[in-house]
Amino acid sequence: MSKTAPINMRVEPRQHALLTKAAQLLHKDRSAFILDVACREAENVLLDQRLFLLDEAEFEAFETALSAPLPENAKLKSLLQEAAPWEK
Repeated sequence: MSKTAPINMRVEPRQHALLTKAAQLLHKDRSAFILDVACREAENVLLDQRLFLLDEAEFEAFETALSAPLPENAKLKSLLQEAAPWEK
């Protein structure tokens, strides 16, 4: 995949040193380190969303999926019949 969209930022010297040191510990260059951390945090932010808006057709599809019976799953059924680890 070609990298074509630049992201530029100015940081304090202290922040620059901190990022550089952390990247070196992971044997990464600073840009790769910053991108990895930023993307991981962005994914967490998106996964933490509790409110999502759907139009009528999307809501019906969502409701249908939630209402559909689950396929038979012997392994899951067996797991759910076991006592929880804190109950053993």
